[in-house]
Amino acid sequence: MPEATSVGAGRWLQISRMAVPLSVVAVVVVLVIPLPTFLIDLLITANITASVLVLLTAMQVRRPLDFSVFPTLVLIATMFRLALNVAVTRQVLLHGYAGVVVESFGHFVIGGSIVVGLVVFFILIIIQFVVITSGSGRVAEVAARFTLDAMPGKQMAIDADRASGAIDEQEARRRRQEIADEADFYGAMDGSSKFVRGDAIAAIVITMVNLVGGLTIGIVQRHLGITQAIDTYSLLSVGDGLVSQIPALLLSLSTGIIVTRAAGEHDLGHSVVQQLSRFRRVVRTAGLIMAVLAAVPGLPKLPFMIIGCSVFFLGRRLPSDGQDKSAVVELSPSEIPEETPEALAAAMAVEPLSLEIGIELIDLVQVDRGGDLLERVKLLRRNIANELGIVMPRVHTRDNLDLPSAEYAIKVHGVEVARGQAPRGRLLAIGENLDGLSGIDTRDPAFGGRAKWIPVGLSHQAAVAGVTVVDRSAVITTHLAEIVRDRAGDLISRQDTKLLLDAIRGSNPVVLEEMSSANLTLGDIQGVLRELLEEGVPIRDMVRIIEALTEQARTQQKDSDSLVEAARLALATTIASMHEKDGTIWAITFSPVLEQGLLTLLRSGERGKRVVTIAAGEAEAILREIGRLLRDAESRGNTPVLLCANKLRPAMRRLVSPSLPRLGVLGAGEISSGMKIAIVGSVNREVVAAV
Repeated sequence: MPEATSVGAGRWLQISRMAVPLSVVAVVVVLVIPLPTFLIDLLITANITASVLVLLTAMQVRRPLDFSVFPTLVLIATMFRLALNVAVTRQVLLHGYAGVVVESFGHFVIGGSIVVGLVVFFILIIIQFVVITSGSGRVAEVAARFTLDAMPGKQMAIDADRASGAIDEQEARRRRQEIADEADFYGAMDGSSKFVRGDAIAAIVITMVNLVGGLTIGIVQRHLGITQAIDTYSLLSVGDGLVSQIPALLLSLSTGIIVTRAAGEHDLGHSVVQQLSRFRRVVRTAGLIMAVLAAVPGLPKLPFMIIGCSVFFLGRRLPSDGQDKSAVVELSPSEIPEETPEALAAAMAVEPLSLEIGIELIDLVQVDRGGDLLERVKLLRRNIANELGIVMPRVHTRDNLDLPSAEYAIKVHGVEVARGQAPRGRLLAIGENLDGLSGIDTRDPAFGGRAKWIPVGLSHQAAVAGVTVVDRSAVITTHLAEIVRDRAGDLISRQDTKLLLDAIRGSNPVVLEEMSSANLTLGDIQGVLRELLEEGVPIRDMVRIIEALTEQARTQQKDSDSLVEAARLALATTIASMHEKDGTIWAITFSPVLEQGLLTLLRSGERGKRVVTIAAGEAEAILREIGRLLRDAESRGNTPVLLCANKLRPAMRRLVSPSLPRLGVLGAGEISSGMKIAIVGSVNREVVAAV
């Protein structure tokens, strides 16, 4: 069955690829070649059917881009309708007959009265031309302009989400393409509305030509009486106009629905019922008012009573959309939950990661008000998992009235580690060309660079100036992402470690069996993972990490530093790739004499962690020289690492991390053979001796 379905879909695809071009060619053929009246009847019926189909489709789409071919369909349908007008005109003027459909509209729909027909025809023209086409054209024009103006800001928001890790590159490309498609769609809709307007004008001209031409041919060439000529040609001309204007009106209405349709999760009918159900009281009140009007003297009672009762009954039957958000619920003493020890313990629990927001930021977490902060945090958890290999704890978001209204605070294990601002109605501009923008000077909360909070209306001006503009949700998400990366070691718990081990149990059970036989505990694994994450090393490759730890615990030392260094050597390629640039690692080294001296001062400290027993003055001199070499390298656009012997690496990491936390410390064994090492400077013995 699936194969049959696939074959059927393929045939339909092939048919559609041929049918659309052929239909466009057929439009041109209809303009030139006379058609028999039976075929004209079929084409007119198909025209009306296609218009109904387009209208129903326009009402079912959830967002305008779901019907992106609509502007092209408008052009094709307009040309098809005009071609039918030409074919009908040819038959009316040549033979005084244009098929059953046109004749039926001329006699049955308008009752055989030319005056009624003309009045109805011109009313349809006015409705289409003055009301629907004019309004939808204006909406399409404004939507196209606003969409183009908003493109730079949307592109920058996508770039900010990509930089913060909230989305991956594939999702970023999809969103950029969606923005481009949206701009193209509204631009095309702006143009297609002109087709509909031109079609209305052409309908008036064609009908007038048919009237004048038909009367002239009937009286002059066929020598018919005036009454007979009017009865034959005028009714056929008006019938042709009505036949063409009904599908034109449907298509114009479809255009208005498409351009005024806001993106949503449901089709138009579902959205109408869903949103009306929120105001059931209003619907019932409207029904009561109409029923009361029936009692007013002088007004007809039956129509008002029927409509009023119907609306009131509809209001009672509308599905409930939940309780009124503004309602205040009071609990009786018996309904107040007891403060049991379990409930108090749950309330006292310290969350691993939490975000507290001021009252001015609450709209960012309210989905019904367009808030997307919670959704971005979900995406951030997924990207952190792909990037670092850890399961980021759930971010518990709550409001805090003690915070300033426009501020937020990030807490790790209940301790505030960062705070920032996100004032309402503003965007964060980041870059060098900020002086020409009016706003509030600040610092980028995530990276500390110069920034400025600018009004939303200046986003286009900022884009022209080459400044990156980030919305409030992206600012908070980016800041949160940096905190998670910096504190990943603190966030990984033993439960998280067990989840990571359970994830490889199905595919590599032998690895875990050997780990158990080597007497490696869950605490040992967690300690190693924590050390790796504190230095920014991803732990995605858990299999290699466990294999290296098992081998180290079996054959050699099992102290903390030895286990960590064994894991780092197993991940050497990954670690080196984090610090290389174009195949080259820029490095600060120790002179051989100084490195040998430091190795002799290496001792095992608490829990087997290695330290260098060096005097405070000497340590300060070494750090000062490393800092100088680091600044010189960064001024030239390079980001160096400190390169030393494998055995010395853990102790040097502990020495430099408090004052130079961004400086990576690598062991010589972590540099693969294909990597080039460029020495930016060396710390020698004379620096220490000069202290």
